[in-house]
Amino acid sequence: MTLLSTPESILFLCVANSARSQMAEGLARKLFGDRVRVQSAGSCPSRVNAFAIEVTREIGIDLTTHTSKSVDTIDPASVDMVITLCAEEVCPVFLGKVRRLHWPIPDPASDDPSLSRERMLERFRMARGQIQARLEELAASLATTSP
Repeated sequence: MTLLSTPESILFLCVANSARSQMAEGLARKLFGDRVRVQSAGSCPSRVNAFAIEVTREIGIDLTTHTSKSVDTIDPASVDMVITLCAEEVCPVFLGKVRRLHWPIPDPASDDPSLSRERMLERFRMARGQIQARLEELAASLATTSP
């Protein structure tokens, strides 16, 4: 991945803006601090998933003040990089001239009643780990390409 400079603003997108994009927003804020504005949104926003809140809390990130937002509420002028996190579902579209990355991470959320609480936590921890690894790769790439 070759990027010219560190973005001023990153937008994470998925469908419900409830799990992957919310965890990515929290993880990126922790990683980049005040150097990068971080947002998340979805095409069909719902609510922040309780499992996402729980597994990010395990690593010192608080998502309890986060809310699900529609991609339609994001000002295109406030974003210069979009990272989509959809895997099997259709990702939201974000119009605007921005750098784009696609990280296909399976949705850990499920309405399957046969999945135990522990299995759901495992699914969310796996997604959190995949997002964290991608963010660390991105940060390393930006560090080697920034002036």
